[in-house]
Amino acid sequence: MKVLVTPTSLNESSPLPAMEKLRSVADEIVYNTTGGPLHADRLVPLLADVDGVIAGLDDYTAEVINAAGPRLKIISRYGVGSDRVDVAAAAARGIVVKVTPGANAVAVAELALGLMFGLARGIPALDRAVRAGGWPRSHGMELTGKVLGIVGVGAIGRELAKRAEGIGMVVQGFDPVVDAETMTAAGIKPVTMAELLASSDVVSLHVPLLDSTRHIIDRAALGSMKTGALLVNTARGGLIDEDAAYDALTAGRLGGLALDAYEVEPPSGSRLFELDSVIATPHTGAHTDEATAKMAQMAVDNLLAVLA
Repeated sequence: MKVLVTPTSLNESSPLPAMEKLRSVADEIVYNTTGGPLHADRLVPLLADVDGVIAGLDDYTAEVINAAGPRLKIISRYGVGSDRVDVAAAAARGIVVKVTPGANAVAVAELALGLMFGLARGIPALDRAVRAGGWPRSHGMELTGKVLGIVGVGAIGRELAKRAEGIGMVVQGFDPVVDAETMTAAGIKPVTMAELLASSDVVSLHVPLLDSTRHIIDRAALGSMKTGALLVNTARGGLIDEDAAYDALTAGRLGGLALDAYEVEPPSGSRLFELDSVIATPHTGAHTDEATAKMAQMAVDNLLAVLA
């Protein structure tokens, strides 16, 4: 059995029990040593003779899948979404696609909440100023009593709702596939997307990147938000039109933006990074010790079950 492992946090020296289990049964494991997600030119040659993949943030397009060797039987995502895999192309070739639902829900929700606090009080900018010898006066916003709008009320959205309610926020949500009863039971007021944008002090995105969600926050959506509202994206790059967000920030329409996912990853040269009202993290939402262990265990178990 030959396995390709592409998540950079799962390397040949990883002490995780899941990786030790994989090493004990696999004849050969090929690791990603590039330090980042693999693009087609690097990915395709590695798929020539493997039986399965533990997949990270690489893009498994139809072209990549169709170019893979005949032994490939499973793409086991080290993550909760399958939007980086062309599932239809995989199915056409008899390749199983598995994900790790719920494994990183707490980790991502806690990062989203942390980013909300960071934006509300301008914490990163104040840190930079003090380190540089400054002592600036600042005026922040309290989150208690404010309205949080959660776009995408899956496992992560519901975990965020629990924490937001714990600090006294009013939580509302929009999700076209989650029924109103489920939202209400989770303490989330169901609203339309238009209502959410118009009435939320903070908007947090937790939906996959699909044709229907690409640039779900576009120029029009930004224009319909409350003036000074905060926007957090710990889901997928491409949900926000970053050029439109820059214009909204510089015009004072948008109060702050926190990004853990970008249209191009890793990002470079973005105008957004010039602004103190922007917080940027390196797609690190799922990177806690606890979430890493859970995702690795689920991803390895999924892979081995299919190959068995």
